[in-house]
Amino acid sequence: MTILVTGLIGSGKSLVCRMLRDRGAAVYDSDSRCKSLYGSVPGLEERIRKETGLSIAGLGAIFGDEAKRTAVQNIVYPVLRDDFIRWRESCGADVVVFESATASASPFFSGLFDKVMLVRAPFGKRLERNPRAAERSPLQSEPESADWIVDNDSTVEELERKISTLGIFD
Repeated sequence: MTILVTGLIGSGKSLVCRMLRDRGAAVYDSDSRCKSLYGSVPGLEERIRKETGLSIAGLGAIFGDEAKRTAVQNIVYPVLRDDFIRWRESCGADVVVFESATASASPFFSGLFDKVMLVRAPFGKRLERNPRAAERSPLQSEPESADWIVDNDSTVEELERKISTLGIFD
């Protein structure tokens, strides 16, 4: 089973993914993996620089420029998708998780996931967890539908209880 764990910035996706990993899931952190692909995929950095004028170190500028953000996504997302597919096939886990705030809104990832888990938290909690939530939340969207909605608005113990009741590993 392949699960997309998604939610707005600061919602607690990474914490949920750690909990799933502790239960035996293989977790693909798309943000971290994407950063590693910049240096390992021949020509990727150069293509980004050529098409956007941005260096890898300057990619933070895409959050304020929709055209550059779209250009980078059009370059990087197909590479990320192919990397995930290879990784998923080689990991040998029964439950595979793809962690991403943006994959549900991108056609590049369409058809990859058996289930979608939406992690939600109130804006104040998200801002407390990640100060960039104020600027980046408007650039993200929650999926229109999800198989599981996990409200991360309480304690870690309560979140752990919620994850354990989902029946993912039954």
